[in-house]
Amino acid sequence: MEAAKKKELQALAVKIRMAALEAIHSLGSGHLGGALSICDVLAALYGGEMRINVDDPKWPERDKLVCSKGHAGPAVYGTLAVKGFIPYEELKTLNRPGTRLPSHCDRNKTPGVDMTTGSLGQGTSLACGMALGDKLKGRNSQVFLIVGDGESNEGQVWEAMAFASAKKLDNLVVLLDWNKRQLDGWTEDIYPMGDYVAKFEAFGFDTVKVDGNDVEAVAQALEEAVPPEDMMGIPGMEDELRRPMMLLIKARVEKIKTD
Repeated sequence: MEAAKKKELQALAVKIRMAALEAIHSLGSGHLGGALSICDVLAALYGGEMRINVDDPKWPERDKLVCSKGHAGPAVYGTLAVKGFIPYEELKTLNRPGTRLPSHCDRNKTPGVDMTTGSLGQGTSLACGMALGDKLKGRNSQVFLIVGDGESNEGQVWEAMAFASAKKLDNLVVLLDWNKRQLDGWTEDIYPMGDYVAKFEAFGFDTVKVDGNDVEAVAQALEEAVPPEDMMGIPGMEDELRRPMMLLIKARVEKIKTD
């Protein structure tokens, strides 16, 4: 990656973090860790990997984001504000009466939000349906699905992953936010899930582990995750490439010490 592009993505990640913090601070409460742990991922996606159109948020050929861990909505809203989908000042209306920015993402209220999420696990099934729908309509679009590591306790997540593999949804990229925290504590103390890479590979996914706090590494992993169009016409290669992808995003959520 060129130095200028790397700086651009790093700057975008900082802007997204600040925007998410401003939104949560204006309300006085929110899921800070779950929002901040995906800011580099969002910067890599909206900084070049995703095909989007700010002037036409519902452009049918666009790439789509499903943030299944809906409590990270402020990070998504921050991204949309920085990219110009919504006015920046609107972040201060987060989860207030009459807002277009509810606590969990809502496609019917917020320009740029591709799918409504909230109940943990359900976004995975919705993303699979979107990816299959795009395939059936002949669209060359990608669906990027953000899933929480705590969220993966839900059985629906694994039903969706089995479906994605069975339907060869190579236009689906799962980004598993492995920040090791969930609502009530550390994931290993509450419900250990074992080796995520081994699990997804057993479900028929290609997998990559990446430092979720390194926006350059995330961007490069995303670029490699999307099948190149010029490979799809090579005999024997199409079936080999027709596998969904999972990126294990190893993010850090530190304990804050206060006096």
